[in-house]
Order: sequence, then C-alpha cells, then structure tokens
Amino acid sequence: MAKYGKKAGRKVARAMRKRKNGTLRSGRSGRRVSSRTQAIAIGLSEARREGGKVPRQRGGRKRTSRKK
Repeated sequence: MAKYGKKAGRKVARAMRKRKNGTLRSGRSGRRVSSRTQAIAIGLSEARREGGKVPRQRGGRKRTSRKK
C-alpha cells in the first residue's frame, strides 16, 4: 500500500517547480526557499492541510547545547 496519496505528489511537484523558478517562499518570513528538502516539506504540509494522504509529521531536529 502506498504511503503517500496523489495529492501529496502533485503538491510536492508544484513546490519543486516553484523552487526551480525561484518563486517558492516560506511561511511567516516570506524568504525565498532554495533548499530541496524544505520545498518537499512545504508541499507535504500543503497536502496535509488539504486532507491528502500523508503520514504523520515527525518531530523536528533536537538542538543540543554545545559545551563552551
């Protein structure tokens, strides 16, 4: 059984095209997205918001404090 639905694939493809054109922007800050990984994340979150078949979101990277 497929992990991701058609809507997720379409949204990710759309985000990747926008990233290549240089018109994909991130949420709050509105900065231009150049990272491939971030473009995929944006596409998946849009699909998730619209009720597409997307697995649950994993927790973000945990930052650890460095020793001084």
